[in-house]
Amino acid sequence: MEHIENDDKYNGLTVNSGVKQPPVVNPYMKRRKKRPLPSASELIDGILKGNVTMLSRAVTLVESLSPEHQAIAQEVIEKCLPYSGNSRRIGITGVPGAGKSTSIDVFGLHVLKNGGKLAVLAIDPSSERTKGSILGDKTRMEKLSIHPDAFIRPSPSAGSLGGVARKTRETIVLCEAAGYNNIFVETVGVGQSETAVHSMVDFFLLIQLAGTGDELQGIKRGIMEMADGIVINKADGDNIDRARLAQAQFRSALHLFPPTLSGWMPEVLTYSGYYELGIAEVWEMIDRYFEFVKKNGYFEQRRANQARYWMYETIDEQLRANFYRNPEIESLLAEKESRVLANHQSSFTAARDVLDRYFALISHK
Repeated sequence: MEHIENDDKYNGLTVNSGVKQPPVVNPYMKRRKKRPLPSASELIDGILKGNVTMLSRAVTLVESLSPEHQAIAQEVIEKCLPYSGNSRRIGITGVPGAGKSTSIDVFGLHVLKNGGKLAVLAIDPSSERTKGSILGDKTRMEKLSIHPDAFIRPSPSAGSLGGVARKTRETIVLCEAAGYNNIFVETVGVGQSETAVHSMVDFFLLIQLAGTGDELQGIKRGIMEMADGIVINKADGDNIDRARLAQAQFRSALHLFPPTLSGWMPEVLTYSGYYELGIAEVWEMIDRYFEFVKKNGYFEQRRANQARYWMYETIDEQLRANFYRNPEIESLLAEKESRVLANHQSSFTAARDVLDRYFALISHK
């Protein structure tokens, strides 16, 4: 390309034509081929053999929103179901900062000393604004994350707790079929996540802290009634006396609640996750609980109730999805929302109109 600046009258000023720009992508780099999607039979075979790669790929399909992936995932779950149910499912919750991940690290290592395998399913908090998650549980479980018999799978909650809870329960089935006889489910520790996790585990462990202010603030009726065991973390150094005081307060509070359905009286223990003190005692309490509920028949009853609960939860979820995905309902919702915001119609009559239209649509199918 000629430049006017190269004219003779602009002596002494020269503009070069430039160099040819290299391609953006390295021409010597070989493009990686996308791995083909494994079939359901390949996944099932791999899971039953304890193949961690196949288990991870199956869990990814379970978490996927793609209809194609969901079809494969549901077939895998159905075929793995007869091989599931033979594990101890333990839910672990507590306020942020209570040391859940550190505790899981040391609890898990204690369990693995006795043989067997451990799967840790951690629901990671997601940003409501960006829907992003740090998924940093593995960084806080330093020893477990490199243990050959441990499988750690963080799942982003992404603002849809019900969906993640259902997928976590399906993941439990896959992990059990892969030979993991101990399952830990860690909650985000806020909101309704405890209720969701309580509905899929055999034992619900509540981690509390002492020395952080008013200990009675930790005594919340809903969460206390769900707990099968309460453990007070960071009972070490100068905090030992405060931990023991909190232990006495929690024990007194438990007597104010009605008896549990299992007949088990929740125990309150102290321990230190960081210094690994009192870990064996916590696990002995969990052993006593399982012995107690298996003897009185509550173990099977609780699992049956959970299976029934998740059947109805899945029905509710599918009905909601079918309702909101309907194109006619989608446009009607936008119209009714505008009318409600403009004060031309009440929220209740607008909802009734939309539902009436939906029922009319499905009745003509």
